[in-house]
Amino acid sequence: MAASFQNLRVLSFESRLSDEIRKLIERLGGQALSAPSMRELPVPHSPGAEAFADDLIAGKFDLVIFTTGVGARALMGLMEKKYPRQQIVDALARIITVARGPKSVAAMREWRLAPNFEVPEPNTWRDILATLDRRAAELRPRGESVTAGQPLAGLRVAVQEYGETNERLHQGLRERGAEVVGVSVYSWALPEDLEPLRRGIQAVVDGQIDVLVFTSAQQVRHVLKVAADIGLEQPFRDAIRRTLIGSVGPTCSEALRDVGLGVDFEPDGVHMGNLIRGLARSAHKLLARKRASHAVGVDVTTARRIDLVWGGTAEPASIKPASAGLASALHDSPFMRACRCEPVPYTPIWLMRQAGRYQREYRELRAKVSFLELCKTPELAAEVTLMAVDQLDVDAAIIFADILLIVEPMGVGLAFNKGEGPSIARPVRSGADVDALHDVQAEALSFVYDAIRLTRRALRPDVPLIGFAGAPFTVASYLIEGGGSRNFVESKSLMYRNAGAWHALLDKIVTATAGYLNAQIAAGAQVVQLFDSWVGCLSEADYREFVLPHSRKLIASITPGTPVIHFGADSAHLLAAMREAGGNVIGLDWRIELDRGWDIVGHDVGVQGNLDPVALFATPGEIQRRAKIILDQAAGRPGHIFNLGHGILPNTPVDHVLALIDFVHEQSARPAR
Repeated sequence: MAASFQNLRVLSFESRLSDEIRKLIERLGGQALSAPSMRELPVPHSPGAEAFADDLIAGKFDLVIFTTGVGARALMGLMEKKYPRQQIVDALARIITVARGPKSVAAMREWRLAPNFEVPEPNTWRDILATLDRRAAELRPRGESVTAGQPLAGLRVAVQEYGETNERLHQGLRERGAEVVGVSVYSWALPEDLEPLRRGIQAVVDGQIDVLVFTSAQQVRHVLKVAADIGLEQPFRDAIRRTLIGSVGPTCSEALRDVGLGVDFEPDGVHMGNLIRGLARSAHKLLARKRASHAVGVDVTTARRIDLVWGGTAEPASIKPASAGLASALHDSPFMRACRCEPVPYTPIWLMRQAGRYQREYRELRAKVSFLELCKTPELAAEVTLMAVDQLDVDAAIIFADILLIVEPMGVGLAFNKGEGPSIARPVRSGADVDALHDVQAEALSFVYDAIRLTRRALRPDVPLIGFAGAPFTVASYLIEGGGSRNFVESKSLMYRNAGAWHALLDKIVTATAGYLNAQIAAGAQVVQLFDSWVGCLSEADYREFVLPHSRKLIASITPGTPVIHFGADSAHLLAAMREAGGNVIGLDWRIELDRGWDIVGHDVGVQGNLDPVALFATPGEIQRRAKIILDQAAGRPGHIFNLGHGILPNTPVDHVLALIDFVHEQSARPAR
């Protein structure tokens, strides 16, 4: 199950690194074709570079932005024709320097100069502006005020250009008050030998290419120009509706969308290696979806994930049991078989919080909408759910939502405060507060069910969809504490001082949650998971007295035949009691060895887990070593679903998540019978 193109025909338009890309494609099982689309032309005598050097030495610039490593070195070479390098470096050291990405940083280090600001990935022009906005106070002498919206007011800014002027960057700098000077040091031109590019375009038109690889925005423009020159622009555009398009990063993707070609795959990290490896992992499935969608009339150049289909129909519809093909594909999927403790071809894996802040695409979306808005907009929630499956190639999807959505219709007031997490405006602290809670009508959460319907329609037919809710104790603790807590003083006080109010509260939560989960199942979820995130704060005796009866009642109320995953964090001491409460699969966190936890809950149920989420910050080798220990503890016994011991943490490297998933699939593969 190693990442492989499986003999797909892959055409790359890269020039400078064409050999490296070809070798990587071939190593990953693809038929590599190369059609170089551009060449870089140094500017031997640049009046702009000379004028820049004069003004730099004279102290007439306040800030310089280096946009590429090649360009930074070329600019230094041009300036050195007139001034000694050390004099240039000293002048740069007196002003603010900005490096757009690691290659610019590396060039500056060769001059023994560190940039004041490093622009983070994906290193787009937007990221340059965002970096300057974020660090506006550092752009001026201490104590000097910054005009709102004009952090660059009165500053003279030089931009080392690469190929052509980025008008959007220049405009953004001017809008912030800067005087902008572009400094061109090289330009882009078409290759001297255009025949390979013409042959590549013809091969696309003839249907002989499966995957196109674009590694720069300029390639997009050059390819379309040559296609137009040979009279094939429209046939080329028509053909790529049946061809997968991979883009190295946001700037390249923006160029593809600007000219109406669309993008099917973009890696989280802006690197050519990430692009090729990511395509090898996903191209077959994404290409099948694109071609099926195109065949039924979907405009694949502008379609969102939720608009795409896997064949048969483009009509919006919820998945119904009568769909025999879908029902069979889902029933026999490795994840569903594991839920039933049946033999599987490999250990299925999905990850809690597999759509989240560690992903660039998720962060970009969250910068535009609030968390609650994301949860309550079915199209966005479904898109994020599908994004995680596309990127990670996991064996199950989990609908994007939150365990506290259910409390808002109760009338307590719910907010998610930046950096502070959820908060309840009117905590429940007494019997009267419990009595005042509104009954939750299922339709109050219709946005979740709509998101499930959209997701199920667009999800690969053999990938089950998990619905979820908070378990009774955890939801109750949020309601009582008013948010997160370390010691749960208010929750335990209500339990100990007013058991009647406590049980009445949990009864209300169980009734609401049962209706909520069953509506998710009716909308298209195949499995549901209960998250008991805070239950570990209880002793076993308290759990048995105050929680177990309610969790058992809730699980017994779930639509018959639907597998239930019952997960509790920090709950090793509660596993036997949680097993009594119910669940087809018991989730284990990382604080207990998987084999010991399975022995406790019994081998007649499955288990899910249980890698420490922090392990994903280790090296890929260490991640694999730890994953192998867990797989060895499971010993191939039917019923194991690999997961983390809790959700993926922010800042987790996406590459490490991918490495874990690939390793689990490959390491656990059973010999075909």
